Order: sequence, then structure tokens, then C-alpha cells
Amino acid sequence: MATWERKLGLIVPSWNTVMEYEFQRMAVPTMSVHTMRISHTADTEENLTWMGTQVPAASKLLAHAKVGVICYGCTAGGFLKGPGYDRQIIQDIEAATGIPGAATAAAVVDALRALGARRVSVASPYEPWLNEKLRSYLKECGFEVLAIKGFGTQAHASFTPEQNATLVAEVDRAEAQAIFISCSNFRTLEIIEPLEQKLGKPVVTSNSASVWKMLRLMGDSRSLPEAGRLLSEA
Repeated sequence: MATWERKLGLIVPSWNTVMEYEFQRMAVPTMSVHTMRISHTADTEENLTWMGTQVPAASKLLAHAKVGVICYGCTAGGFLKGPGYDRQIIQDIEAATGIPGAATAAAVVDALRALGARRVSVASPYEPWLNEKLRSYLKECGFEVLAIKGFGTQAHASFTPEQNATLVAEVDRAEAQAIFISCSNFRTLEIIEPLEQKLGKPVVTSNSASVWKMLRLMGDSRSLPEAGRLLSEA
């Protein structure tokens, strides 16, 4: 019987049906994924802010499973109030549990920096107001956003990987050093490597960046299948 080497703890919005699925596909047999949900059924600034207040309690319950790292897996919940807020969420996780913490938004920033990308194109399912929050966040973190486009909806998980790949092609620019696909509830795992081959540049997603950061926090630099250059090179 294989021994679990790594236990990954996730906190997700209650409507999220994608993040756990993609994590389980990226995880090797010696990893396990354990989750907590926070009530969330609509993307409003008020709701996203409230979720952040629930992270410490959710973290404490995940700590009962003796996970090695805990990630707050709501991308928008991390970038909504700027770079300082995502780092505060990480500090809240660690203060509540003594376990290394991550936040998806901050993980994306670290992943893009690790790949040496400063000029990026961004695809998401978001409504325009939330994309503008994301643009401002990335700009404050030192990135140049060459293009950003969303589906203008809150039905994030309703789109097929093929539809999402088409959106990525629309935002790609020749001078972009990487593509970022935002939202942990947006199906992307099947398209990361095909897009990298087609576009000739790294494709970072909310979920691939989260896995990458969580493993690195545990001192684990292994490559994982299907997750693109980030999980094989950075």
C-alpha cells in the first residue's frame, strides 16, 4: 500500500466544482487532497470579502486532518482588495493553524515571476467589474496586462475546455510572455499543454499555480503531469 507523502488542504467556495477535480488529477498516487467549503453562491464584493473572514475557522478544521499546507482557493477572494490582502489571508491561515499557508491569487503572482513573465494576457469567466479588479491587482504586482477578457458571467464552471481555449486564443498577444487563466472554478487542465504547444509560451492557471505553490511550500519540487511548464520547469 502506498504511503501518503503529501496531504494538501484546500478551502474552496461552496459552488466550486472544478478545483478539487483538477487537483485530484494533478496529484500523484502518494498525494491526497482534503477540502473545506465556505458558503458562496454569488460574486459580489460583499460576498467575496465575507468569505475571507471565514478562512481562519475553515483552516482550523482542515488542520484536524494534519495536512501539510492549506490554500485559500478563491482567486478573486485574494485579488479583490489588492496585494496586501492576499498576503494577510496567508498570515491568517498560518496564525490559526501553524501550517504553511497559500492563497491562489498570490500563488499566481509567484508562479508568473518564477517563469520570468512580466507581460501577460489574461482570460477568465468573470464579469467586467471583476476583470478590472484583476487587472489592477496584477498591475500593482508589477505585471503589464496586454489583454484581458472574460465571458461576463458568474456561471464559471459551465464552459467547456474548448470554449475556454478559444477565449485564450482571443487574448493572446505576440509580445505576451505568458498566459494567465484566472478562476479556480474554470476548466483548464485539459488545455494547458495543448495551448502551450500552440502558442509557444507558458500557460498558468489558478489551479496549476496553487498546486505548484503548495508543493514548493512543502519543499517538494517534483514535476506533475498535464500541468504545463510551471509544474515541469519552474
